[in-house]
Amino acid sequence: MNATPAMHRIGSAARLSGVSAANIRYYEKEGLLPPGLRMDNSYRLYGPDDVHRLRFIRLCRAMDMSLQEVRTLLALDLTRKADCEAARDTLDEHLAHVRSRLAELQALESDLMALRNRCDGSDGHCRIIEALHARADAGALPSTPAAAGVRRHV
Repeated sequence: MNATPAMHRIGSAARLSGVSAANIRYYEKEGLLPPGLRMDNSYRLYGPDDVHRLRFIRLCRAMDMSLQEVRTLLALDLTRKADCEAARDTLDEHLAHVRSRLAELQALESDLMALRNRCDGSDGHCRIIEALHARADAGALPSTPAAAGVRRHV
């Protein structure tokens, strides 16, 4: 006798996968997850493969991967050598992004530390607030790609 795989409504699939119902709908809209089966009452149903796919997406997103990177990885096959190379290339590109972001964050940390060191609380007024106001008057932003209008990765 064949056992029918358990099917889950969206709330149950969300709990099992750790992905919110809103994100499940979004991932369907983005093509990362096939649309759930619909019951007569229009409830969406998701099977074990869908729950696994949602967990995979959540894992990749937790590693700060873009939707396009996740889409690429989802399209790959575990057994094809070319797909292994594509997965490696995707991760190499993501590592480059992470390293770039680390450099940005280190520059931001240095800037914040320099700002913090302006004031020890013993003066009659706060040198931190003074410096922030001076920067605001000058229109000066931290010198990171994000501040320069460069789009974030995700």
